[in-house]
Amino acid sequence: MLRYALIPVQGYGIAEATVERMLDPEGAGAARFLTPGESIPYGAQPVLLAQTTVWGAVKVEEMLRAWGPLPKPRLVLISDAPARAVAAARYRFRALEGRLAGTATVPYLPILRAVEGAKEALEHKDVQTAAVKLRRTMEGK
Repeated sequence: MLRYALIPVQGYGIAEATVERMLDPEGAGAARFLTPGESIPYGAQPVLLAQTTVWGAVKVEEMLRAWGPLPKPRLVLISDAPARAVAAARYRFRALEGRLAGTATVPYLPILRAVEGAKEALEHKDVQTAAVKLRRTMEGK
């Protein structure tokens, strides 16, 4: 059963693919990306994926402006560097919190630069640790 309907607000890359596998490590269908224009399946939690950049914050804001009467989405912020997000991005993301069901952050994972795919990324301890933390946050534990 689909639990997380993933919506990348900036495009699809290795980080987004890895988040999908983090939320569905067995590949059982608990998380998947929606195709453009696809409706959010009944019972699935919409999840926006964005990088921790000002551009990412702008794209999330644009998405939320057009969101409409759908259930509030969760936001997964994917760190794009081994440092905190810049102040302008942090401010925008904070300002949007009231329009979200919650926010989770995936730390910068340098191994994503050296793997061929998300399955290979999940073989690394840092990614596994981040996946456990992400699932706990998403489940409200």
